[in-house]
Amino acid sequence: MRIFRLTIITVGILLFWQAVVWISQAPAYILPTPHAVAIALIEKRSLLAQHGLVTLSEIIAGLILGTLCGAISALTMAHYRPLRHWLLPVLVISQAVPVFALAPVLVLWLGYGMASKIAMATLIIYFPVTATFLDGLRRTEPGWIDLAKTMSASPWSILINVRIPAALPSAASGLRVAAAVAPIGAIVGEWVGSSSGLGYLMLHANARMQIDVMFAALSILALIGVSLYFFMDGLLRRLLPWQPDDHHDLR
Repeated sequence: MRIFRLTIITVGILLFWQAVVWISQAPAYILPTPHAVAIALIEKRSLLAQHGLVTLSEIIAGLILGTLCGAISALTMAHYRPLRHWLLPVLVISQAVPVFALAPVLVLWLGYGMASKIAMATLIIYFPVTATFLDGLRRTEPGWIDLAKTMSASPWSILINVRIPAALPSAASGLRVAAAVAPIGAIVGEWVGSSSGLGYLMLHANARMQIDVMFAALSILALIGVSLYFFMDGLLRRLLPWQPDDHHDLR
């Protein structure tokens, strides 16, 4: 059923796109037709696959690092409450600085390779994972904690066996958000400075007025983002069978 709906949505977007081209009579160097982009996808498939693999590697690495850093930060603040009063303001202040503004600095520090792009993706992913996981840890049902204490469970045991399982559904929401925004960091980093990746290819194609190639790269990026989200959603539903089922309406 989900595949059927995605197919209908995709066809609808393509038809709307074609209708906009017909009505606006936009030239090909402004808005290419879906047919022209499809041809570019076929003719440049090797080039698109090469750059797409680079961007996908950056996204996955950033997602892994951002998730690990976010989970460690949330666990640290939840377990050591005095430390939370120091780290939480720093976390909030860090979000006051636009991540996009840090891209040139990260490229300057880490170079034009994959490291700066992975760092950008990690920074974007870090906050939603930390915030949602910490919120879940703080909202654990008090009765469960009291029951564990009556059974002489240690604070560490309560954290591992009670609070973390109870917080995982909340953390899963943060991971879904992280999967959706992860491509942003990688692409922004590639725009600022790189020699490979879909962001680099889009800038290169735009400079050469190869707008069909630019839209083809954008299509690959959209496919990566959507696939990553649904993969993460499906994985989390299988790993967390006790989480609420409200999001199943999306299937």
